[in-house]
Amino acid sequence: MLETAPDGILLVDKPQGISSHRVVSIARRRLGLKKVGHAGTLDPMATGLLLLGIGPSTRLLTHLVGLGKSYTATIRLGVSTDSDDADGTPTGAVGTASADVSDAAVEAAVAAQRGEISQVPSTVSAIKVDGRRAYDLARRGEDVVLKSRTVTISRFDVTGRNDRVVSVDGEDVAVVDLDVVVDCSSGTYVRALARDVGAALGTGAHLTALRRTEVGPFSVDDAVDLEDESVDVRAALARPADVARRLFPAVPLDAAAAKDLADGKRVAADHPDTDGPVAAVATEGDRLVGLVSVRRGLLRVITNFPTPGAVAATNRGANA
Repeated sequence: MLETAPDGILLVDKPQGISSHRVVSIARRRLGLKKVGHAGTLDPMATGLLLLGIGPSTRLLTHLVGLGKSYTATIRLGVSTDSDDADGTPTGAVGTASADVSDAAVEAAVAAQRGEISQVPSTVSAIKVDGRRAYDLARRGEDVVLKSRTVTISRFDVTGRNDRVVSVDGEDVAVVDLDVVVDCSSGTYVRALARDVGAALGTGAHLTALRRTEVGPFSVDDAVDLEDESVDVRAALARPADVARRLFPAVPLDAAAAKDLADGKRVAADHPDTDGPVAAVATEGDRLVGLVSVRRGLLRVITNFPTPGAVAATNRGANA
């Protein structure tokens, strides 16, 4: 049976313990399609919102990667790890008993990380150094020196606190667990925020939990569990035109204008000049024709989207 090939953005609630690439593999299997990509990974320890581009909508991923992100997390003061999260090996367990970890001191350390800051990413990260992933170099025992980058932390608030004692390598260690909320620019490492707060307090720190709740206008509340076989994955796809309208201004096109734009012609439109992107949407079928700029009243294609065709939806070697 022939049916329209899958096309759209899939909001996935990634479970703990699997990689983002594993999520992509599951999506390929569930949809019977190889052309699946993501708009930014989550560490295996982390849970929450992962945006997948399906079929032609992979062309939208470039515009999703740079969106701001929101997280909830738990920072453990008193113990450091080599990865700055709970998946790493403890490298220090000085505890909090002899440090000033009063609410005021914690707030001062957190406040120092708000706004536009220069952040050194966590050593165990996917950043490439001379063509090799930093985490590969770190795991081989090589020294890894990463350059700082400018990121913006628009919100970093402590929402809860739990003073407790935990066992580290058989020793009891006093720690403080801080529940936090973070709104940040793309490229921010929440693990590095935890590390730097711990350094400022003299206790060391790492993340014990991380959940991505939002990417731009998209919320994990609307995401699906791909491991739940009862979920209709096709029905969960956000249509390209709907996604584009949430990100960009839109201009409607009649059938003739939509065809001309798809053929690479410049099309007249009543829209202010802009470098774009602007979503050009065919009124017939409410279809995303392309992302465009506008110059002197003419639409100029930035990214075209193919006209959907009927193809056989089969598993084309996309085994999970």
